[in-house]
Parts: sequence; C-alpha cells; structure tokens
Amino acid sequence: MKRVYLDNAATTPLDAAVIAEMTNVMENYFGNPSAIHALGREVRTLVEKARKTVSGLLNASPSEVFFTSGGTEADNTAIRCGISAYGIKHAITSKIEHHAVEHTLNTMLKNGEIDKLSFVNIDEKGNVDYNHLEELLQNNERTFVSLMHANNELGTLTDMVKVGDICEKYNAIYHADTVQTMGHYPHNVRELKAHFIVCAAHKLHGPKGVGFLYVNSNIKIPPMIYGGAQERNMRGGTENVYGIVGLAKALEIAYAEMDQHQAYIQGLKDYLKAQLIAEIPGIAFNGETDADKSLYTVLNVSFPEMDMGDMLLFNLDINGICASGGSACSSGSNIGSHVLNGINADPNRPSVRFSFSKYTTKEELDYVIEKVKMVVKQNALA
Repeated sequence: MKRVYLDNAATTPLDAAVIAEMTNVMENYFGNPSAIHALGREVRTLVEKARKTVSGLLNASPSEVFFTSGGTEADNTAIRCGISAYGIKHAITSKIEHHAVEHTLNTMLKNGEIDKLSFVNIDEKGNVDYNHLEELLQNNERTFVSLMHANNELGTLTDMVKVGDICEKYNAIYHADTVQTMGHYPHNVRELKAHFIVCAAHKLHGPKGVGFLYVNSNIKIPPMIYGGAQERNMRGGTENVYGIVGLAKALEIAYAEMDQHQAYIQGLKDYLKAQLIAEIPGIAFNGETDADKSLYTVLNVSFPEMDMGDMLLFNLDINGICASGGSACSSGSNIGSHVLNGINADPNRPSVRFSFSKYTTKEELDYVIEKVKMVVKQNALA
C-alpha cells in the first residue's frame, strides 16, 4: 500500500548526509570526550566543532550553546533554571504552548516555585495580543516570559522581535520555544533579544534524542542535571557524540538550503490548501495560513462535522496517510487538544495537522486529496 508521510512536525526523516556523518563517527570514534588521552581528545574535538558550527549559524558564541537530549529538556532547563537563578515569582505564557512549557510552569506554580502564572490573550487564530503582554509586564517585579515562535499544532507565528523588544523594555527574561522553526527560519541571536532559544534535531532531518539550548551570555543559570563537568559544568552526563555531530550537520544543511526549501514547501502547502477548498465544501483551517503569518511546514485543517469524525485519522491511516490531529474538547471525558481548546475551535469539527518537508511531493498530495475526498464522502452527515 502506498504510504504518504505528512507528520513532519512530529519528526522528520533523517537526511542521508546526516546518516553518513553519524555513521563515520560511530565506526571510527569511540573515545569518551571527557578523557584526557588521544582517543578522548579526538572525540572532544568533534563535539566542539559541532558547537562551533551551531553557534556560527546562530551568530552566537560557542560558550552560549549547550547540547541537550532534545527540545523538552532544553525548555525545562531554560524555564526551571532561569526562574530559579533570578528568584522570579511571576511567569507569563499562553494557553497554547507545547506541554514541555505548559506542564513545567503549571507544576512550578503548584509546587510554590512561582507565585503567579499569567496567560497572555490570544485570538481565534492563535495570535498573541502584544498589548496585553505589555499590560501583564507593567509591574515592579522581574518576570519570566515563555512564548513559542511557531505553534506546533496551528503553525501560527509569533513575532520574536516584537516580544523581545517588549521584554527588554520591562527587564523580563524571554524564553522562546523555537523547536518547530529551528532550521526553517534564520535565528540571529544578536538581533532577537531572546535569552533562551531551543532546538530538537529530529525536527530538521537530524537524529532523535539530541538538541541544544542557547543561553544568552548575559544570563547565568545553574545546571538542571548534575553528575559531571560536561557542557562546561552545565549538564552532567557523557555527551551523545553521534547525535551532536548529526545535529550540527542537519542544521548546516538546513541553513544552506533554507531559501529553496521554504519556497518549495510553501508551494506544497498552498497547493494542498487550494485543492481542499475546491474539493471539500465547508472546509476551514485552524490558525493562520498566510505565508507571512504561518509556519510553512504546517497546515491544520478543520473538516466539516461528519459521522465518526473521531475516526478520521484512523481512516486516513488505513489509506496510507500518516498525519496527526484531534479536536477541541466536547465533553468532560474528552480532553481534546489543549491548543484547539485554547482558540475555541468548534469541538464538532475533526481537525488534522498535515505537515510537510523537503521530501514531500506534489504527487503525494494528489493522492492525499483523493483519499481525503473519499473518506469525507463516506462519512458525510445525512
């Protein structure tokens, strides 16, 4: 059976050049990078070369880049350690953040590590109300702000420059969850005014289980993981050398090919959107979809109410289409998507997130359109 992979926001296939780079390290370099002998020093050189590659692409200093196990650890470290280091008692976020942010801040509030958690207003497309953000910051206490660059379910973009300017005005610490946009947009940390940004390599054709945290040199935080002097005493534990090398290679490729990939993938997204509008009456979209307001790799489709709407993803799967999605909460037993709940999406309309990569083809999208039309027709309300 033909299979079409449209769940790239969840994870992406490895680039062949990344596999080759990692395989070379696996086959030829096995020393512990903390060892002082020759084999250890060889591997240490690989780690620091990768750090230099990453920092160079971000216009950061190598000392500002710390390798982690992925985006979740990076987010947790930024939030927990950033708040702890400065004795912050008030945090601001939104109700549509990734669980790595939402659950962390809610737990800190519950445990008394912060006294107040405020939620900035968002509209029905997931856009941040910047005026409300500024209102929330108008106090005499230092505040921690955590707002993602692009929503992982909707694709709606937040203006990082604007948030950074507002945070700077009120001396707030700014953490941006950039997991979905790292490698898809340039991140020049000398222009962004973010104190923390993050990466998960598997979102940009790199390996799973590795990422990084950028920490602005003006911010000093304690470690979250203790146990050794690795990562300049900031993260105990032997480094995932193969993963780190793969991450750097994936990011290097992403930056080198960014413009052409953005144009190509945006074309695919626009094509699928137009075809769905033409072929399925009542189709709508969650979040922003215009190119200047939305992450070009994500299209969240709101389908008309239908019989067995909760089985839509399953029906797509049995037709060989790999996607993700859900619905807003419609009852106490159905938690639904907290993101769709957060924008007050219609709970009776099933939603599917289609997400694309440089490996997606127009022919695959034609197949998806054909199968989606069939499934919707079969389950249409009488």
